[in-house]
Amino acid sequence: MDNFDRKILDILQHDASLPIETIAERVALSRNACWRRIKALEKAGIITRRIALVDPAAVGAGLSAFIMIRTNRHEPDWIDAFNRAVQDIPEIVGVYRTSGDIDYIVRVRMADMAAYDRIYQRLIRKVSLSDVSATFVMEDIKESFAVPLDLV
Repeated sequence: MDNFDRKILDILQHDASLPIETIAERVALSRNACWRRIKALEKAGIITRRIALVDPAAVGAGLSAFIMIRTNRHEPDWIDAFNRAVQDIPEIVGVYRTSGDIDYIVRVRMADMAAYDRIYQRLIRKVSLSDVSATFVMEDIKESFAVPLDLV
């Protein structure tokens, strides 16, 4: 990856809907050279997908929470069941296995507290958990899906 690729990735991470001509102009490449680089980044698995970001409040998912999960089960069967359970609940938008006191942090988007309770009930019916607590987001101060590129 060179500076052209990093510039292209930076642009696409902020607006993947831009026409190839605009991207090429911004990185000072021809249209075809820019297109070939984007295709190579996709083929290499660096660009994994192009998606649209949706305003959660506009679609009735304005409440966000982080669920902290502790478990005393770490055997493969439990892990497989947990992975299937979180995949099957669409309101779960992120799941992270962590070090320290918390085993998993689960990010959830939903309409309200009643929806949270339904999600919680579905989750605990699918897998046994030893401790579950949630923190609800009062204000989104910063949220980005862009990967920092200047670290490479």
